[in-house]
Amino acid sequence: MKLFCDLHIHSCLSPCGDMLMTPNNIVGMAYIKQLDAIAVCDHNACRNLPAVKEVADMMGVLLLPGMELTTREEAHMLCYFPDVESCLAFGETVYEHLLPLPNRPEFFGRQVVMNAQDEETAEEERLLISALDLSFEECEQQIHAHGGLCVPAHINRGSNGVLNALGFLPGGARYDALEVSDAVAMPEMDLSGYRLLRSSDAHYLENILEPTFTLEVRERSVQAIFDAIAGRG
Repeated sequence: MKLFCDLHIHSCLSPCGDMLMTPNNIVGMAYIKQLDAIAVCDHNACRNLPAVKEVADMMGVLLLPGMELTTREEAHMLCYFPDVESCLAFGETVYEHLLPLPNRPEFFGRQVVMNAQDEETAEEERLLISALDLSFEECEQQIHAHGGLCVPAHINRGSNGVLNALGFLPGGARYDALEVSDAVAMPEMDLSGYRLLRSSDAHYLENILEPTFTLEVRERSVQAIFDAIAGRG
């Protein structure tokens, strides 16, 4: 069966995410747009996932837990996990590798943690969009060591896409899929051996994907989405 997915959405925990990107608003917009599944992937953090999961379960939207890591080279890398608990555990490891730079909300934006009622419960003080002290290859190794999936983000777009950040796709790392942006043209390269994901990278509610990208899965479940990206059917 096929599921309509948007597997790269930011919440208000990302400093670049709009403050309207609350758990209820994100899931509500996905529901309105008739998406079957979403992934909330905040920068180097995942503390809003429990609230998003609670809302998603109530509204019948599948949530694939994830994060968007910033490698030492300033390249972005998505990681996905089969459940919120696993992602939160990996989030603690990621936090240990995040530079201890304070956030400046007036410049970068606030980094807000919310509960399932969209109430603010905390505000992250360390700047989440700074780079980790892990290389591109080391991030891939850490993700897989913790049972996650590694997907380089929007590889062909912006200075944080790996093709622009590094000039090439490192061959020493193992990727479960690649995220490709439709906003810009892909350079000439052979991607036939990779699963390709197309997501919104939404920082604003209106940018959440319409039901255009589908993922073939064996059943309607988060585990089936995880397995499909991993190439396990």
